[in-house]
Amino acid sequence: MSTIKQFYSKEELQEQAALWISRIDRGLSEVEIDSLSKWVSESKAHQDALFEMASYWDDLSVLNELSVLFPLETAKNKSKWQYAAIAASFLLLSFVGGNWLLGGQISQHIWGAGEIYTQRLESPVGKQTSFSLPDGTQVQLNTNSVVEVDYSSNYRQLTLVTGEAKFDVAKDRSKPFTVTAGVQAFTALGTVFNVQKNDEQDMELVVTHGKVLVTSVDKSLEQIKESLSDIAEQSLPGLLVSTGEKVVIAKNTSLAVEALPLEQMQRDLAWQQGMLIFEGEPLSQALDDVSRYTSVKFEIVDPELSELKVAGYFKAGDVDGLLASLSSNFNIVHVKDSDNIIHLTAPSNTNPTKKLTIQ
Repeated sequence: MSTIKQFYSKEELQEQAALWISRIDRGLSEVEIDSLSKWVSESKAHQDALFEMASYWDDLSVLNELSVLFPLETAKNKSKWQYAAIAASFLLLSFVGGNWLLGGQISQHIWGAGEIYTQRLESPVGKQTSFSLPDGTQVQLNTNSVVEVDYSSNYRQLTLVTGEAKFDVAKDRSKPFTVTAGVQAFTALGTVFNVQKNDEQDMELVVTHGKVLVTSVDKSLEQIKESLSDIAEQSLPGLLVSTGEKVVIAKNTSLAVEALPLEQMQRDLAWQQGMLIFEGEPLSQALDDVSRYTSVKFEIVDPELSELKVAGYFKAGDVDGLLASLSSNFNIVHVKDSDNIIHLTAPSNTNPTKKLTIQ
């Protein structure tokens, strides 16, 4: 029996792995399933290549189809090594989709039918923290934010307790993904969206990809699930917000949906890159935003400074940089007391109509 094995370059292995993933996406025949299991079992390099190529694949709905296409428990005629190889390949795909890498090791947890998953996600003051959920959904929390995760066998439900979060939702039409904030509910399928909760009655939704249905929490998840199966927008039990759109909710009332120019969307979501962008906001408002990222508080001693217009950008939490800019541009004096409060005082020649540019 020959012991000679064919060696491939990294580029050739990547091409083979990419071909296998594209085949999985459109559906494998029984012959192809056998071929894939053999290919995966031949070499760790094959597994690594499959892992790498899967990380570029953005359609996680294919993973849901795999369980239907490949019911391992009914394939009585398959040998043990075939079971292991197929399971290993799907495990790789599942966790690549969710970036479930923990210290270089693949997490051993799979969220399957019938399982319940709960978790409390938190981000401290001054930090942005990212999390991977077991279905492949990515959650990025802004400063001082809390999200509670409650997955059941039929639904994916999260609660934004406080703060702001970005949700990059793994596609799974059979399990709607709903984020509640106060008495509002935001339901998506395969979508990327951002929710900012200012208080129990005021919040903002920005959709960067896909569609999100805004309803009240008194709508049951079953009602929402049934309505999502109907494409007709007029039949939906709420407000539909699409890619590039924003809706502000004030006193639990949804205002008109607003189409966002790219520049404004980048500004609204700058926190996701750890930045704050101001385009003429009053200094008082800018300081409120800065305060979210630090334990330091600001007090404007001279009222005329409150309306000083601020334009520019700086790193979130960079209080020293802000104070340096205020001092160099306007000779504004700051004093920090023992209670961690910074008092801002304007010199007599300050012109409150001039814009401060932060770089």
